[in-house]
Formats: sequence, C-alpha cells, structure tokens
Amino acid sequence: MAIPVRRAGVISNRGWQRQFDEPIPLPRGRQLVTLEDAGKHITKLPKAEHEAREWLAAMEALILVATSGGPTMFARIGIMRALNHGKPDPAIVQQGKRAKVYKVIR
Repeated sequence: MAIPVRRAGVISNRGWQRQFDEPIPLPRGRQLVTLEDAGKHITKLPKAEHEAREWLAAMEALILVATSGGPTMFARIGIMRALNHGKPDPAIVQQGKRAKVYKVIR
C-alpha cells in the first residue's frame, strides 16, 4: 500500500499510477507516462542491460517514488540518465564572437 502524498492540499494515493510531470520519450517514438509504464519498460530490457548500474539506480529511484511518495522528478532523472548512458553530451555551442586580442604597449 502506497503512503498518501500531500500536494497543495490534495492527498494522492495512486502509487504506481502517478504520472511524470512530462512524459519520457523513448527511441522508437513511445513514451513513458506513468511510474508503472517505466517499471514495465525496465523489466522488458535484456538482462545485461537491465542489470547495468544505471538501470539499477533508475529502478531504485522509481520504487522509492512509487512506494514512499517522493517527487516523480527523481524517478524521471534516473530513467533519463539510464536511457542516455553512453551517449556523448550535446555539443556546446559557442555564443557570439570571440573577444578581440589586444596588445598592451608600455
């Protein structure tokens, strides 16, 4: 049984049925909308991938949020980190022009 969560005067006791603030996009166009969707997605992964440290951390965060009523953002961050593990960071785009180099004359 999930512990009720108090948010802005409203008590929520939906546990695994809670929705993420924003759906998590998956590579083939699907989305993870609820904590339950994320849990099912993780259990369907191949065993080697399922047992990777990133996915174990994501599962731990997911279970804590679903059972203890924490913010869904914690589970979302864990899943996003696991999904993007091994991918290079987005390139840093330079903004504006480079500063001019001046020579100091004394």
